[in-house]
Amino acid sequence: MVLKLYNTLSGEKEVFSPLNDSIVGIYSCGPTVYDVAHIGNLRAYVFADVLRRYLELKGYKVKQVMNITDLDDKTIRASKEQGVSLREYTDRYIRFFFNDIDLLRIRRADVYPRVTEHIKEMVSMVKTLLDKGYAYRKDGSVYYKIQAFRDYGNLAKIDLSKIKAGITVEADEYEKEDVRDFALWKEKKEGEPFWETEIGEGRPGWHIECSAISTKYLGPTVDIHTGGVDNIFPHHQNEIAQSEAATGKRFVRYWMHCEHLLVNNKKMSKSLGNIITLESIVSSGFRADALRYLFVSSHYRSKLNFTWESIRHAENTLDRLNNFIERLPGYESDALDSEEIARLIRSTQERFEIEMDNDLNTPGAFAAVFEMIGRVNTGLDEAKLSTQDARAVHELMMRLDKVLDILSPGKKEGLSEEIEALIEERERARRMKDFKKADEIRKRLEEKGIVLEDTRTGVRWMSKFIK
Repeated sequence: MVLKLYNTLSGEKEVFSPLNDSIVGIYSCGPTVYDVAHIGNLRAYVFADVLRRYLELKGYKVKQVMNITDLDDKTIRASKEQGVSLREYTDRYIRFFFNDIDLLRIRRADVYPRVTEHIKEMVSMVKTLLDKGYAYRKDGSVYYKIQAFRDYGNLAKIDLSKIKAGITVEADEYEKEDVRDFALWKEKKEGEPFWETEIGEGRPGWHIECSAISTKYLGPTVDIHTGGVDNIFPHHQNEIAQSEAATGKRFVRYWMHCEHLLVNNKKMSKSLGNIITLESIVSSGFRADALRYLFVSSHYRSKLNFTWESIRHAENTLDRLNNFIERLPGYESDALDSEEIARLIRSTQERFEIEMDNDLNTPGAFAAVFEMIGRVNTGLDEAKLSTQDARAVHELMMRLDKVLDILSPGKKEGLSEEIEALIEERERARRMKDFKKADEIRKRLEEKGIVLEDTRTGVRWMSKFIK
């Protein structure tokens, strides 16, 4: 069976062939830690996790690098608003990020480089681009000259001939229609962090970070680069321009992008008040693994509409799957082993891999699994399944779950009613300005393993036992 992945650059499914047979390099755009991640961000991280797990199931060794953007317009602005150092501010949201991915069973990447710890590598790449004529200085900053890069726009499908030369933009994020030379290095500004470097005093722009970091940890050419579709432009388009101009080599072999997550068929935004976090889902009484199931059971290139009914349905489905798994290990029967069941197990595994080889078609893979479950459940109900066949089905489910990681038979996640009541009581005390009582409740919660932090968007809890 041959693995095919959809490459955003070509617009086609391509046979996957890594640069090095012994290891696959994956670079995943990570969080900008100015706030708590919303579930749209988390969907992209779950997708990258399933991709990595499936490659490993197929026998590849994977090295995954995910950057942490702790320095950009948003983190600087937010830390200034709260009157704390950039490091103190971003450390808080980095903790929240790791808590979220652990709850969602996302296996940690091999490296999580912070932008603030890789300024030297960015300066070196900017200097190379200046020396090669792909960048220029203006008003103390350094900008990338997009017309100097012949293939600019190939990923985002932008017509370079319609772009006016010499117009610059310093903002980290901008619209597709606002195509212009972008900042590689920003001149020192009052009240902003800066570094003294050989290219001047200042700080890097957003886009240069991933080019410099991926080159350091994975070399000039990356096998797979993942992210959300909103990263295609300008971020990933600019990464290509920077990296390939600096190294002279192809930057990424396979670009893979996860589609938008909608909420009640609308894009999440603060203006609509429909930003949803993992904590808000758990505090509403749902388990984190239900959200993972909702993500994993849909195709990563399809828009996914989140509703509270959809998460309720996901949790019910997950409960049925766990109940099925719980029946198998202790099942005993005098029935003889069945060749029909053996064929069913083989065909299910084969269909699972065929579907996953087709650009990670998880809906098709689940269809194969659910068909097998239906037939096996009948055998269990009628005691016509042999003990050995039940063990074989269990073994297959556990093997497939190494990719999906949605099963947790006999285990329930989330907060207990007691913990939820204490959190609510503390919030009431805070609203009544009874801060002594609020602090006492916080200490009680810490003794129970729950750490509370008050953020711009409200109180957030973390388990102190999550590694």
